[in-house]
Amino acid sequence: MKEIEAQQQQQPQHEQEVKVSKTLRRVVLVVNFTMMIIGCTAAPLVLRLYFVHGGHRVWLSSWLQTGGCPIIFLPLSISYYHRRQTNKNAKLYFVTPKLFLACLVLGLLTGVDDLLYAYGISYLPVSTSSILISVQLGFTALFAFFIVKQKFTPYSLNAVALLSFGALILGLHASGDRPKGVSKGQYYEGFFMTLGAALLYAFILPMIELTYAKAKQAVTYTLVMEMQLLIAFFATVFCTVGMLVAKDFQAIPREAKAFGLGEFNYYQVLVWSTILWQFAFLGILGAINYTSALVSGIIFTVLIPVTEVLAVIFFHEKFNSGKGVALALSLWGFASYFYGELKTNKKDKKPVVPEVGLQTA
Repeated sequence: MKEIEAQQQQQPQHEQEVKVSKTLRRVVLVVNFTMMIIGCTAAPLVLRLYFVHGGHRVWLSSWLQTGGCPIIFLPLSISYYHRRQTNKNAKLYFVTPKLFLACLVLGLLTGVDDLLYAYGISYLPVSTSSILISVQLGFTALFAFFIVKQKFTPYSLNAVALLSFGALILGLHASGDRPKGVSKGQYYEGFFMTLGAALLYAFILPMIELTYAKAKQAVTYTLVMEMQLLIAFFATVFCTVGMLVAKDFQAIPREAKAFGLGEFNYYQVLVWSTILWQFAFLGILGAINYTSALVSGIIFTVLIPVTEVLAVIFFHEKFNSGKGVALALSLWGFASYFYGELKTNKKDKKPVVPEVGLQTA
């Protein structure tokens, strides 16, 4: 009996965390999808609000996308307190040196992606950039095929083609979509920067999934939060260096005074932007852990019409025929991919949403 108790005491902390009920797993999954929905729809709108009312600092807007990472210390502290209640020798953190290095690389890539996206949205309407970002789903499927050996079906191929064609349609209708004060050259710069951001993030998502798979430890939600903290930290460091070079810190007080909505609202926009982007990124990482990179891409694509409607309502953006066709192609691509996934899962007799925290390879 004493030997059994000793073995139980030696059981790794990760294994103890994995033993949670299926109900709790579903609750955590719902929480992640909720954060993803709130962040992915509201964060682009708030960031565009910054540029619409007089903001001009691209490095600052890049920094906002990950600068709110210290918020993650709150749930991490709660998690550690809970572990300490059950085990006085609980580990302070679970990230290994190997995962730390992986987060460093992913963080720098995320910083570049933040810069590309911020540059793009500074010139493009939200409704346009959202459709362009939808290309991410198709190329996530493509990269996932090579990186994590995700099945690449004819439906996935069809989705890639449709999403790519939708982006082409947008490019051909650029003249009727440019915001006031944006030249045609600037519009196309923003167009290709946003497209580049979508392609880069399509690469980052399966790389995160691969990191989970190669972790050689149970990937719990605590570990997911630790990784998000590190990825966001390194991305923020990258953007901070850019801000120092561009002298953005000195420009913030001047920009706040000249902001169209007032100085107080300027700082509110910055604060809420950092919070909402953390919701988005943490939700995405959790969704990848509990499902896959592709499922997170699907949810992201489903949110495009929501962002479209909100952009038209709040920013009175034009919704021309080109956008309508591009949106239809994006949704068609999503439907094609989703149908293919349902068919594959049914054939393999597997659930559509895998169980939480089983990536231990």
